Amino acid sequence: MADQDTPHQLFIISDGTGDTANKVVRACLLQFDGVPVAPRTFPNVTDAEQLRRLFQRAAEERAMVVTTLVRGEQRAEAERLAQKYRLSFVDVVGAMLGSMSDYLRVPPTGMPGLMHRTDQSYYRRIAAVEFTVKADDGKEPRMLAEADIVLVGVSRTSKTPLSVYLAHKGYKVGNVPMVLDRPVPEPLWDVDPRRIFALTIDPSVLSSIRTQRLSQMRMSDRTNYCQMDYILAELDYAHDLFSRNREWPVIDVTDKAVEETAAIILKILAERGLTDPVGEAGQL
Repeated sequence: MADQDTPHQLFIISDGTGDTANKVVRACLLQFDGVPVAPRTFPNVTDAEQLRRLFQRAAEERAMVVTTLVRGEQRAEAERLAQKYRLSFVDVVGAMLGSMSDYLRVPPTGMPGLMHRTDQSYYRRIAAVEFTVKADDGKEPRMLAEADIVLVGVSRTSKTPLSVYLAHKGYKVGNVPMVLDRPVPEPLWDVDPRRIFALTIDPSVLSSIRTQRLSQMRMSDRTNYCQMDYILAELDYAHDLFSRNREWPVIDVTDKAVEETAAIILKILAERGLTDPVGEAGQL
């Protein structure tokens, strides 16, 4: 009988990077808290011999197999091998491709890697990332007017990671730090207010984050940067500005993942008719 602490093996096999299957697998594993699982990704599997060796190895290790293979013959071979070795097997894209093909009445191209093409969308994402890096932390206020999204908030409200995440989806993002009793840069007032988003956070959580940040930088925590009185005054200052700009949605980022905050922002932009989705870089 297998040791309960021994991780269950899970093979992710893809003819691309395996990112899609990785995300699906990890999202599903969150529903099995405490169960040890060891996912391994095998990308760029493009011929039958590679596939056969991996399925044989999976059988030896009693692994479950998850695939994202877009070529029909590869998917058929994977299913045959799964039956041969009596493996738990999930074809992540097969059913979707089949249903779409039936609905659209057009067969899929079966070409791996199409999500990673260097097309117009790809170059737009690259430009968005470059813009966002230059406009980070209010370094180039004159760039704000060109931004698709502008984030405002006090220090350590996830402005930079959120900006980078949105940039990878093709949006040019600027962010402006709010500092107590210091006016925001004048170019902010030239930005379409429907594109400005205000970020706030619970004061005690912010204090903890700032204290940890100072510790990482080996700086004294006696500075007012992480002191509660200063934080409360800084947040009050920020909320006063937010309340005077009603078109800025205020998003509380306390305990929110970057992805969750980004989804809220993009939903609001879509409702305002301001989105032009490009899709993030990735590959099956």
